[in-house]
Amino acid sequence: MPRTLWFVAGAGAGVYAVARARRLAESLTADGLRDRIGAVALGARIMADEVRAGAAEREVELRERYGVAEPGHRALESGPRTGPTSREDQD
Repeated sequence: MPRTLWFVAGAGAGVYAVARARRLAESLTADGLRDRIGAVALGARIMADEVRAGAAEREVELRERYGVAEPGHRALESGPRTGPTSREDQD
């Protein structure tokens, strides 16, 4: 019984080692390296998009909190006007 157990354990370890070696060899080929580089580039692009979206969202939150208008837009006056508003009021 112990010999059979050790034989099966050794055979299983050998199959596992061969499968891992095959995967490693495949990942080091030109196609495998190209796939890995493509995956890294895609991950970086997704992360950059997420960072940009988060920054834009945070900018909107801060503008709302502090009442700052967006660039290119005039801020609306929130208080009552104190000066004359038309030509008739000036006379």
